[in-house]
Amino acid sequence: MTKTPHKDHPLLGMSCAIGAFFMFAVMQVFAKLLSETHHVAEIAFYRNLIGTLPFLIWIFMMGRRDILVINSQPKTILFRSILGTISLIVTFAAFAYLPMADTTAFLFTSSLMIPVLGIFFLGEKVGPYRWAAILIGFVGVLIMLRPSGEFHTLGVTLALTAACCHAVLQIILRKLGKSEKPETVTFYFVMIGTIAAALALPFVAVPPTLDEIPLLLGVGLSGVIAQFLVSTAYKNAEATIVTVFNYSGIIWATLFGWMIWNDWPAITIFIGGGVVIASNLFILWREGRAGKVTGDRIRAKF
Repeated sequence: MTKTPHKDHPLLGMSCAIGAFFMFAVMQVFAKLLSETHHVAEIAFYRNLIGTLPFLIWIFMMGRRDILVINSQPKTILFRSILGTISLIVTFAAFAYLPMADTTAFLFTSSLMIPVLGIFFLGEKVGPYRWAAILIGFVGVLIMLRPSGEFHTLGVTLALTAACCHAVLQIILRKLGKSEKPETVTFYFVMIGTIAAALALPFVAVPPTLDEIPLLLGVGLSGVIAQFLVSTAYKNAEATIVTVFNYSGIIWATLFGWMIWNDWPAITIFIGGGVVIASNLFILWREGRAGKVTGDRIRAKF
């Protein structure tokens, strides 16, 4: 039987992208609320545990045992899973210490780091235009740090550390994408992440109250829905289109921060974040022209 060639559905892809990055923001809301009474490692445990359950149903009840098959890079998958869990915990911690919009803006710097890391790990070349965009992007970071020095040192450090982790994870995903199925990589991430985060539970776990159970379910389910939507988005639209909607996250983060915590970003966040986003868009445009943007550039933080 002849296999029907895949056909893009851009409108569906864009709709799913908007929904995905909205749900990522919702997940961070649940995580930030839970961080007031629970350790971020415990939150990461529940996020991964709930994310594992649909895969177990998919594999063992729906017969998709091929998801368990690792073709050629088991060590890389293990490293990606462990680093992904660390990244998730650090990201949750950043959101716990900083307003949502501030954290989201700092996390956008991960895209500025990817071309630099690509030089060392993938042998990619970065031209003068992209180097200029990267440098301008980091000027945006300096603006967000506020020249007056009035910023939360630990929170900013956590956010920039999370951004570095996200960038490294993107490079790893590029490598894994050459031989492994996305669902296989994701399954082992949430499964190994559940086990890794569980190691900390005897030291940090606090029994959830009845009022907190919906929040724990919410952080896991919103993460699962976001992953499903972003995968569907990349399947139905070009990666350059989908990635642009990533920046809608700053809108949701600002609105949620204002409505729930009465946080409103300082003008330096708006200006510096705008510079970072503009630099990212220019890099995407240059990579798109070079044909280097592929579906593996999905946000690995989650």
